[in-house]
Amino acid sequence: MTSTPLDRTLNASLIVAPVVYLIADVLYAVRGWDDPAAAVFHILGAVAYTVVVLRLVTLGSGRLAVALLLVGALGAAGNVAYGFNTIHVALGDTDLVDAGGAATIIKPLGLFFPLTLLLAVAVLRPRGPAGVAPLLLVAGLAWPVAHIANIGWLAVAVNLVLVAAFGAAARGPLRTMPPATAPVGHP
Repeated sequence: MTSTPLDRTLNASLIVAPVVYLIADVLYAVRGWDDPAAAVFHILGAVAYTVVVLRLVTLGSGRLAVALLLVGALGAAGNVAYGFNTIHVALGDTDLVDAGGAATIIKPLGLFFPLTLLLAVAVLRPRGPAGVAPLLLVAGLAWPVAHIANIGWLAVAVNLVLVAAFGAAARGPLRTMPPATAPVGHP
């Protein structure tokens, strides 16, 4: 199988994103949930997870791929927003999580990231190495518990699971599905 620079970049994101986010959550756990250095890694990890979504979309097909693309885009926006919120709090600004009005958009957007992880289960279960889907399921369910309640050790544990799951997926084999509209046996 030929590997293109795009394939290598998309596959590398499966390793880079969870490792960068692990660094963020280790910093949050050690230094507090208002640490600006953690927020920088948080934002970079959230952006890297956007590339993970693109990798997963290329593995899926049909409505699942569309759902993952849309939910993943919203999840990336929410995840990045929470990183910038941490920077605002570190600078003494208003915590958007506690603010009303337009600031309340951060809460529902933030929930799209763990939903993205749950959709990743549906994409990788038939296409990825054995064991990846259950790990992602656990991580997707534990993510909001760890991050909404600010439980540092659990956030780190969730990210360790994500490093293991996406690391295994990056080592493959990953099988793409034919487009949903293509007749069976035809490219």
